[in-house]
Amino acid sequence: MKKLKKIVLLLLLLIIISIVFMLIGKGYKLYKEAIEEIGIENKIKEIKSKENYTEISDLPQIYINAVLSIEDHRFYKHFGIDLIAIGRATINDIKAMAFVEGGSTITQQLAKNIYFTKDKKVERKIAEVFMAFKIENKCEKDEILELYLNTIYFGEGYYTVREASLGYFGKEPNQMTDYEATMLAGIPNAPSIYAPTKNPELAKQRQKRVINKMIKYKYLTQSEADKILEQKE
Repeated sequence: MKKLKKIVLLLLLLIIISIVFMLIGKGYKLYKEAIEEIGIENKIKEIKSKENYTEISDLPQIYINAVLSIEDHRFYKHFGIDLIAIGRATINDIKAMAFVEGGSTITQQLAKNIYFTKDKKVERKIAEVFMAFKIENKCEKDEILELYLNTIYFGEGYYTVREASLGYFGKEPNQMTDYEATMLAGIPNAPSIYAPTKNPELAKQRQKRVINKMIKYKYLTQSEADKILEQKE
C-alpha cells in the first residue's frame, strides 16, 4: 500500500513538473514572438516619440516617491521581478482560489503595457517575466520608471502622466501640488474606480493608502503626511 502511494505521488509530481515546463515553454514562445515583432529599442523609440511623453526629470520627486511606495517599493533593488511579492501573491491567490493579487513589479507592468494583453493566463504572466528580464538588461532603472509612467492608463482616456495631470488638474506635471501628486499616484491601480472625476471620495481613500505607504517606507513623516492631506485640491 505504501509503495502504491509513493508511485501515485511520484506520478503526480511528474505531471505537475510537465505542466510547469509546458507553461514555461508557452510563455517563452509568447515572449519570443513579441520581441521578434518589434525589438525593445524600437519600442522605446516609439514610446518616446509620443506628443505628451514626459521625462522623469520633469516630474515632482514626491510623485515618483508616491508611485514607488504604492506600486513597487523594492524597484531599485530587484532585477525585474520581486520574489517576495510573488511569493506573497501566490499564497493569497491559492487561499482565494483565484487571481486576486499579481505581485507584478513596475518592470513587469511596463512589459505588459507595451507588449501583451491584460488577460491573466499563466503563460502570459510567464512571457511578461521573460520580457521584464530583457527590459532590465536593456534599460537603466530611471528609464524603466520613466517609460512606465508614460504607458500606464490613468482613466478618462489619459495614457501618460502629462495627459493625466493636464486632464485632472489643468497643469503640467511639475506644477502639481503634493496633494495632487499623491492622488495621481493611486489612480492607475483601478482608474474606473479611483479617477477623481468618477469617485472623488474613493480617490481620496486611495490617496490616503498611498500616503500611508509613503510613511511606511520613510518617504514622509506623519506630520508631513497630515499637512498634505490638509491641502485643497
